[in-house]
Amino acid sequence: MARYTGPVCRLCRREGEKLFLKGERCYSDKCSVGRRSYAPGQHGQGRKKNSEYATQFRMKQKAKRYYGLLENQFHMYFLEAERRQGVTGENLLRLLESRLDNVVYRLGFASSRKEARQLVLHNHFTVNGKKVNIPSYLVKEGDTVAVRSSSLDSEKIKAVLEANASRPTPNWLSRDNDTKSGKVLNLPAREDIDTPVEESLIVELYSK
Repeated sequence: MARYTGPVCRLCRREGEKLFLKGERCYSDKCSVGRRSYAPGQHGQGRKKNSEYATQFRMKQKAKRYYGLLENQFHMYFLEAERRQGVTGENLLRLLESRLDNVVYRLGFASSRKEARQLVLHNHFTVNGKKVNIPSYLVKEGDTVAVRSSSLDSEKIKAVLEANASRPTPNWLSRDNDTKSGKVLNLPAREDIDTPVEESLIVELYSK
């Protein structure tokens, strides 16, 4: 599957804010957004006045990069959000939050969504006791996500769990540090999602 392989800090600088794509580095003094808070490229420091379309486009790009998706993947989620009952923008964010790689990250079992995706692909997690290695798998209310027992001896997994043990867990999830598992209490409402995205602008963009 195609994926972005370039420097991820460049993506944060382009959006003008931290997207937390590199885990611990994003919280340190090494974060490139703090050191160079302007867009990359030779015209990055120029003053620009965004049009309505540009504002909508940048919001879509930010959401797409925040969750680590490519254009076609993101568009498919939007189409699914349109098909579902309710507010399209909220449906979109709820779908993105329900991805297994995002849930693993939210539970503190990975330092970033990119790392969560890699750990899921490498068979380190189960859903309701069954091995799942598909990052885009959509969890449901009542599902239990756990670190596989065979992975608990991995030095990589131990280090990740220790580094993120104290990270706050969203209201729609519960985490058990003893069993290294988490449960989906319910699918998130809009107020439960802290993603810095104005989803209405994305809906307006795709509605043109």
